[in-house]
Amino acid sequence: MAVAACAVLLLVGLCAVLGPPLLGDLAREQHLRAVKLRPFSTDEGWEFVLGSDSLGRSVLARLVVAAGTTLSVAVPAVLLSLVVGSVWGMWAGFHRGWRESVSMRIADVILSFPSLLLAVVVLYVFDPSVANLVAVLATARIPVYLRTARAESAELRGRLFADAARTFGTGNWAIVRRHVAPIVLPTLLTVAAVDFCFVMLTESSLSFLGIGIQPPDVSWGLMVAQGRAELQNAWWTAVFPGLAIILTTVAMTVLAGWARMAGDPAQRWRLTVPRKTRKGERP
Repeated sequence: MAVAACAVLLLVGLCAVLGPPLLGDLAREQHLRAVKLRPFSTDEGWEFVLGSDSLGRSVLARLVVAAGTTLSVAVPAVLLSLVVGSVWGMWAGFHRGWRESVSMRIADVILSFPSLLLAVVVLYVFDPSVANLVAVLATARIPVYLRTARAESAELRGRLFADAARTFGTGNWAIVRRHVAPIVLPTLLTVAAVDFCFVMLTESSLSFLGIGIQPPDVSWGLMVAQGRAELQNAWWTAVFPGLAIILTTVAMTVLAGWARMAGDPAQRWRLTVPRKTRKGERP
């Protein structure tokens, strides 16, 4: 399952990187003689293998180009929130005191607003551009990494290796960088993999509501929004981008579960035991 998930994500990544320069023009071209072509037919050319929309645009080309737009929002938002939240959380959890209290109250204030509602309000006031989407989604997800990193580093602060490092005169930031961060990082990466699904679904929801990606750009959520009015006679214009969202999120969730098991010494043995013996307890 993990290998299949990696294959799906690799395909999506290749589409995101190679799609816009190769199929960008094809995704915008209108062929009024090929309006609402049904999928799985190559009579009008290979580019219409997944059908066309009401303007004669290739659904396949738009799917490939939309992958780049969707990932250009989800990946930077997750990376930005991961870096800021992790560093902030390890700093607060290792030093404790007022730093931890202030950081947790800020996280509570941000988490008190639903992420989707906060994004709707901010994007309604400001221009719904890609930069604003990344900024608001990253800000809304920082507390997730902040709370996780704070809890992990606060527990590691009292370990013997941290006390030994302080005894030899090692500074706090050096202890965090050399000893705490390598232990906390696998957990944070697993959280980031799961959070990637949430951010991508949020971007798709915002585009579906009309305050996310704006035409002439295209994203999977925007394709679903544009195709919902044609479900009766052109269902493929909304179903295929919806399937792309589902497959990508499921693949990332499966990969996150595998990574969590592989990174946990207490669970790693499950990956090496033959399938027939996994039904019982650990031998």
